[in-house]
Amino acid sequence: MKESSHIPIIDANQLIANLHRELKTYVAFTTKVHSNFHINRIEDYMKIVNFPTQSDIVPRRISVFSFFFLTKGRSIRSKGLDSYDFGENTFFFLPAYQITTHQEICFGSEGYYCHFDMELLNVDYKTKDLINEFSFLEFNADPIVMIDDDAKARIIPLLERLIVEYQAEEKCRFDILRIYLMAIFTELKAFVHYSKPSISNSALLITEQYKKYLSQYIYEKQKTTDYAELLAISPNHLNKCVKKTLGKSAHDLLNEMLLLEAKVLLKQTSLSVNEIAYKIGKNESSDFVRFFKAQTGLRPTEYRLMK
Repeated sequence: MKESSHIPIIDANQLIANLHRELKTYVAFTTKVHSNFHINRIEDYMKIVNFPTQSDIVPRRISVFSFFFLTKGRSIRSKGLDSYDFGENTFFFLPAYQITTHQEICFGSEGYYCHFDMELLNVDYKTKDLINEFSFLEFNADPIVMIDDDAKARIIPLLERLIVEYQAEEKCRFDILRIYLMAIFTELKAFVHYSKPSISNSALLITEQYKKYLSQYIYEKQKTTDYAELLAISPNHLNKCVKKTLGKSAHDLLNEMLLLEAKVLLKQTSLSVNEIAYKIGKNESSDFVRFFKAQTGLRPTEYRLMK
């Protein structure tokens, strides 16, 4: 998804600031490492914070790539309109600018969270080449990569080495971060085909493409007829495909995407309700309020004030 001035973004420094605010600790952003890279053990975080926090379960969009690797336990995370329930030996990847929520994590879960700016890797590689090489970094790819115990035994020392280097602060060596990240991604390549869904019919293909277009064009196109035109099919055929695949209408899916964007705008910007209504295609703020309350049971202003 292209970055746009009206789309709210959380950058790496804001992410770190939120983390330390939740931990009730202080960090001074004196080194470039905080802007480009972060890693922590999930269990260390959960000892201090009741996780996931409110900032985790509210939809948000961040400017960096990230992955969440569970070595023990279970978690539920979302990417765009889809939720994923996964357990141990599983990576969950999130590309930059994709909307996400962290809905649940079981007590006693263990693993690693890491985010990084693509600039960290762009020294030796172009973003396009990296995404072609490691498909789990692609915006609309399946975010789940499951590995076996042998791969886990090889990857954990790499993650621990990243933690040691990250904690060196001013002495952190970016070439070391780069090398170990690339080593982890290379280890994961062999397992990607185990995780990809089997697309066996045209209805599923059309539905997946429709969801991709919703992520890309929701601020420009707010009618199912617009997306049917993009897909070169009739609105009726689009609706039948979505209904067959998901059990809901194409209009329902469009509303889910509009609601997701509205939630992000309410929580990550200071835009007025009128301005948000206009951005998601509601000509009158009253129409937006009715739409939002019908979907959530709350008025937009009530949702914005929720802690």
